[in-house]
Amino acid sequence: MTSDKPESRTYPPRPILAVSAAIFRNGRVLIVRRAQPPSQGLYTLPGGAVELGETLEQAVIREIREETDLDIEPIALAGYRQAIARDGAGRIERHFVILPFAARWIAGEVALNEELAEARWLKPTELSRLTTTEGLADIIAAALERIGTFP
Repeated sequence: MTSDKPESRTYPPRPILAVSAAIFRNGRVLIVRRAQPPSQGLYTLPGGAVELGETLEQAVIREIREETDLDIEPIALAGYRQAIARDGAGRIERHFVILPFAARWIAGEVALNEELAEARWLKPTELSRLTTTEGLADIIAAALERIGTFP
């Protein structure tokens, strides 16, 4: 029997599948700073959980629109990340499997939702001066390679 209740993102019964996007526009990538836990204050890529019945591409387009009000074109997957956090007792408090996309900006100007505190269009070389989620520079480098392989 299935439930209509959404699964909790804390102490989930299984990993949560999420997507994000390294969005490129005029040689710059969109970096956002999270306003809420679990990555509050860290710079990262916009994105979020995949909903039942969505393709990965549909999910990343929806999440980017919800978080930033931008329209994007997902090009290719740029790797993966796993975020597993344990509480003081060693129980799994959070477990996300994140599939980041390389994407192109199509239209719109950034308008942040309540999940984000800030957004910046940066050259990929400017990331080193920010406090980011683990592996962000590697994902952006991989995304840039994939963007470069498409006309």
